[in-house]
Amino acid sequence: MATMKKIVIWILILIGVFILSDFLIYVGLNSTYKDIERKDNNSQIVVYQADATSVNGRIRGVIKDAKQIQESYLKIELYTERNVLAGRKYIEIEDVEGNETQPFELLFKAKNVAYYTIETANEKEEGTELEILPKEWTKPEIILATALTFLIFWG
Repeated sequence: MATMKKIVIWILILIGVFILSDFLIYVGLNSTYKDIERKDNNSQIVVYQADATSVNGRIRGVIKDAKQIQESYLKIELYTERNVLAGRKYIEIEDVEGNETQPFELLFKAKNVAYYTIETANEKEEGTELEILPKEWTKPEIILATALTFLIFWG
């Protein structure tokens, strides 16, 4: 019976450590994000979260009455404090029925973003969109990276 109590106590301690570490990681990561300013007056696009660290950020929002601006793009431009363009991303506005809203999300990697603007555009300007999101790796790239990691640690 004494060993059963010890096992239960160790399980409760492990669960407690897991919950505490998860909470501290969440608080630690989210405390590094600072709000970034929006410098446009488009009331049809509502942004409910826009924040960035010194190296990455996120912008989340919804498009109200997306039916009115169908078959076009949201053009989001990111700027530094010195008004230098840090990145540009186009988000396609989907076909919706009625007066529905469309959510959008932009996760970006750009340094020192201080503010952003959002406009609607009928078409993408080719060659002007900066790659601000990392491209997804292919399966062979993942296998190669995994193998190299194992060689580094076991070598």
